[in-house]
Amino acid sequence: MRTTIRINDQLLREAKAHAALMGCSLTSVIEDALRQALSPQTASPRRDRITLTTVSGRGLRPGVDLDDSAKLLDMLEQVDVPD
Repeated sequence: MRTTIRINDQLLREAKAHAALMGCSLTSVIEDALRQALSPQTASPRRDRITLTTVSGRGLRPGVDLDDSAKLLDMLEQVDVPD
């Protein structure tokens, strides 16, 4: 079926370039885009559940600021040497 549609000039140039790159017609590009837009949206594939290992403790050491990555790295590199 033939029809007339109005398309933004830039979008049309991009669609034509895409068609040329893919080696297909502009009609084919538009039809594929419409099929994709009109197809039922499928849910994302279900992912396996992840279990995080936690340990007991009393929270962060005094002076630790998780927002200051440079200071945190410095603290991690310090070696606790017993007296």
